Amino acid sequence: MELQNIKNIIFDLGGVIINIDYQKSLHELLNYSKTGTAMEFTQKAQSRLFDLYETGESTCQQFRDSLRQEYNLTATDEEIDAAWNAMLLDIPKERIELLQELGKKYRLFLLSNTNAIHLKKFNEIVAESFTIPNLDSLFEQSYYSHLVGKRKPDAAIFELILEQNGLNKAETLFIDDSIQHIESARKVGLHTLHLQPPLTINQFFKDEVN
Repeated sequence: MELQNIKNIIFDLGGVIINIDYQKSLHELLNYSKTGTAMEFTQKAQSRLFDLYETGESTCQQFRDSLRQEYNLTATDEEIDAAWNAMLLDIPKERIELLQELGKKYRLFLLSNTNAIHLKKFNEIVAESFTIPNLDSLFEQSYYSHLVGKRKPDAAIFELILEQNGLNKAETLFIDDSIQHIESARKVGLHTLHLQPPLTINQFFKDEVN
């Protein structure tokens, strides 16, 4: 992919900047289930209770209570939060350093389908591992689905970022590890990079920072 015309980069968070393992959370939550009901939460699809939480239509407490009711969980709030955060692994140091370097050349933005429990954990991971104050400090603007009330793959969230920041879609690259989000961004007119293992952002941008 040629980058000479790219001036703006929109990054996904999970699977692009922070390493994640959805199965870890599903396994931990299942340990609290009295019936062993399988949870509908994957990279490609999820049940409505997760959608509601990711768009800010339900609170943290409503989310926990919905999990208890729908999946017959017997767990405290703290246990649910810990299990829900189990999918969040680490942020490799080289990715933080890459973003700091790219920020000198490009306008950087963050777009994440996420929620309040995870956002708190993201910033705890950053605070424990790095000297930057928080994730947001790496970007000109961060867009978290539960705070803006919109989520990928809806075109509206991409249009919002373009409009609010005066971005030319022909000069904007969107990076995500979920194909449904990539396809939506392409329809909007953005350049896209579907980041699939073993490719990492450091490998993709290696010529940009050398």
